Amino acid sequence: MATDETGQDPKLPPDARLDSLEKRLDRLQEEEAKRTHVVRPDPNYRIGQQVLGHLVGAPAGGFLIGLGLDAVFGTRPVFMLLLLFFGFGVGIRNVMRISKTPPGGNPGAGS
Repeated sequence: MATDETGQDPKLPPDARLDSLEKRLDRLQEEEAKRTHVVRPDPNYRIGQQVLGHLVGAPAGGFLIGLGLDAVFGTRPVFMLLLLFFGFGVGIRNVMRISKTPPGGNPGAGS
């Protein structure tokens, strides 16, 4: 007997039990997909959070470390201002580096 691509004999009628089973299986798979639907985070939102973190965290870190160094050495605004501006520069550099990575990259990309 000749068979087609599916491995079934083309002259035989399709089995009604298989058709009903396939329909039930499709329906159950759709219900399961709706029930266990997982929301995937937007990669652009993640990149925005990284940019915000770098633009706030780097200057804040420089400011705090500068305050600590000023307290140790007794030079009130010198290290605070230097490290604050250094933190701004580092934050801008990190944002430029993040902007070069594609949004759909691996989870650690750009950080």
